[in-house]
Amino acid sequence: MTRIIQFAARFAVIGLAVAFAIVWFWPHLLPAWQQQTEPAPATYADAVNRTAPAVVSVYTRTLVTEPMSENITDPLFQALYRDRMVTRPRRGLGSGVIVSSDGLILTTRHVISEVDDILVALWDGRVAEASIVGSDPGTDLALLRVELNDLPVATLADDDDLRAGDVVLAIGNALGLSHTVTMGIVSATGRGHLSLTSYEDFIQTDAAINAGNSGGALINPDGEVVGINSASMGQETGAQGISFAIPASVVRRVSNQIIDYGQVTRAWAGMELSDVSLRLASENTFQPGARVSRIHRGSPAWDAGLEGGDVLISADGQPVSSARELMQQIANSAPGHEMELQVIRGNQLFTTSVHLVQQPPMQD
Repeated sequence: MTRIIQFAARFAVIGLAVAFAIVWFWPHLLPAWQQQTEPAPATYADAVNRTAPAVVSVYTRTLVTEPMSENITDPLFQALYRDRMVTRPRRGLGSGVIVSSDGLILTTRHVISEVDDILVALWDGRVAEASIVGSDPGTDLALLRVELNDLPVATLADDDDLRAGDVVLAIGNALGLSHTVTMGIVSATGRGHLSLTSYEDFIQTDAAINAGNSGGALINPDGEVVGINSASMGQETGAQGISFAIPASVVRRVSNQIIDYGQVTRAWAGMELSDVSLRLASENTFQPGARVSRIHRGSPAWDAGLEGGDVLISADGQPVSSARELMQQIANSAPGHEMELQVIRGNQLFTTSVHLVQQPPMQD
């Protein structure tokens, strides 16, 4: 019996010694010892080089007519020239992202809105005139075309799985300095209530986005475009490092519809909503919802019998978590869809259906 115990103990010691030697000389063979997170790269040059050739600088010119005396401070000359008008060019700049090799370029609508001429400067130094294919005031996106072929194309990220803290890089024509690259992190996703566009689902970042960056690319460390840079809060508001980009999922949906239909197909119910939280006495909890703040006369919501002050708590069987998300759900539905809404009016709970229609043309 003693020999058996000695024999087993000897093999146990040998086994421990072999295991220690393996771990010591080949630690990568032990999964538990492997680090679970990849170390931060020392450079993001590969990501920039992958996308920068597909980022363009956009230059615009608009002829404006204004009183000659507008910029004159001398009272005598103001009196002499007060009735005279002068036409001057007003120049603007922005950025764009090439999304097809045959010349389709994404940018923001406010960069090219109401301009007379658009020029696009490419990575390789070529300059070409651009025409507007279509635009969407609701998301501030626009699609341009240049008559060039075999252009480098940016890759749009497949999904919007960004998290606060992810590293992003902005590429654009900042202050006329083409292909300027700035780096930051994602500060938040799903930002709304900014009064920038009608349909807001912005990525917030602290990557510097200056004048001229609008329409440029916001990329991840793999060089994929996760957003189109749109706006930033200026220092005059006391803000620092607060910028916004339109997420890739919105960019893909809007650009595909402009290509296919020349406009964005977006459903409309004809009501304006605000966030509200209801206290449920039976469960002593709060339930989010969307309060109807305004109904457009003759709209689908009007025809469905909705009234100002109604609270919507579910749409097509899905709980309403916020007014912004319900507006997006409506907009992303197909015109003609019958949306079933669960409504609280006073102490009454009822269900109604809204026949969604194509959104009327939006005003600037």
